[in-house]
Amino acid sequence: MQRPERGWRGTPDLWLEAAYDLLVEGGVDAVKVMPLAERLGLSRTSFYWHFPDREALLARLVDRWREKNTANLVARCEAPAATISEAMLNLFDCWYDSALFDSRLEFAMRTWSLTDAAVARAMAEADETRIAAITGLFRRFGYDETEADTRARTLYLTQVGYIALRSEESLEVRLRRVPAYVLTFCGVAPTGAEAEAFRLRHLPAA
Repeated sequence: MQRPERGWRGTPDLWLEAAYDLLVEGGVDAVKVMPLAERLGLSRTSFYWHFPDREALLARLVDRWREKNTANLVARCEAPAATISEAMLNLFDCWYDSALFDSRLEFAMRTWSLTDAAVARAMAEADETRIAAITGLFRRFGYDETEADTRARTLYLTQVGYIALRSEESLEVRLRRVPAYVLTFCGVAPTGAEAEAFRLRHLPAA
């Protein structure tokens, strides 16, 4: 690999991406300046050209997680849908598209929150925001407040369980279960056309 020109310090995004890799691979304790510098082939002092300290970098990782996982989940809950089943499938996009919701990052953040009070507060806020968004999705389609809240929690906590257990299933198995999950969570099965549209948008490109 061609080395960067002498004196190159990298960019904030380059350091942040390397920090993300270390976080999902080894947890927050792995995110340290020297291992980052070694991974990037840059000097330790180059880090401080972009960040005042390690805590500033960790704060950026929290922001990245919040902006990606929570913001995208809320956006999928608010996406246009003609039926509750279509709305469910819009939300399910998060579980099938890592560009929308990064489960590896979510697992790392939840693990980190067990030992960091500030991250635990951020996690609690995220959970509240996400459940509120899913509740709002159900309310949009006529479910009363109690039922909407209960269904939202059932759906969300199921997915959190999948992440916490690091459940691994083939894409084929996951897609086959989608219609039954939609029926379970909202009481309405998706139409064949809705299920097929969802399946096609998550199959690997030919």
